Amino acid sequence: PVPTISWRRADGKQLPRKARRHRSSGLLEIPNFQQEDAGLYECVAENIRGKNVARGQLTFYAQPSWTQQIRDVRAAIEERVSWECRASGRPKPSYRWLKDGEPLLPQGRVQLEQGSLTIANVSLSDAGMYQCVAENRHGVIFASAELSVIAIGPDFSKTLLKKLTLVKVGGEVIIECKPKASPRPTYSWKKGKDILRENER
Repeated sequence: PVPTISWRRADGKQLPRKARRHRSSGLLEIPNFQQEDAGLYECVAENIRGKNVARGQLTFYAQPSWTQQIRDVRAAIEERVSWECRASGRPKPSYRWLKDGEPLLPQGRVQLEQGSLTIANVSLSDAGMYQCVAENRHGVIFASAELSVIAIGPDFSKTLLKKLTLVKVGGEVIIECKPKASPRPTYSWKKGKDILRENER
């Protein structure tokens, strides 16, 4: 006789509530398939002469999609730049980096770890377009950002060289000179028009 058909999960879990069974055609339909719906399913066909079971594995996968992207950065020479990109996906995506379309490899000042990129002591040669690439076997996605490296001439606008009045003869005086500059400047001191030379005092 025509068998009756039923469905079950081989791992003992309940069938999803949203699942629809079409008994006449032996069809099990699972709308909006999610990760928790994945697993081993069994179709059981049975009549008065016996029963048979067919098993099928349903696997959930998802191509990568961004949860955190990189953004353009302006950095001064010798600063430290860090980028981090994150993507979801199933299986978990792997990451790689490109600079101006060419593969970027960890070396010296450049450190790569998963979706993180760090460049120490940025130089003008580091300027360019960077891409974080996230991929699994179901897809690949790109996030792009530009690194602009700027040089800054010495700027004393936020530095105050104080006028000091010596209260006690023989005391010590410290005058700080810390202008904003990139790259790091060299320093020289003058008293009036004369260049100061280092001596015992």
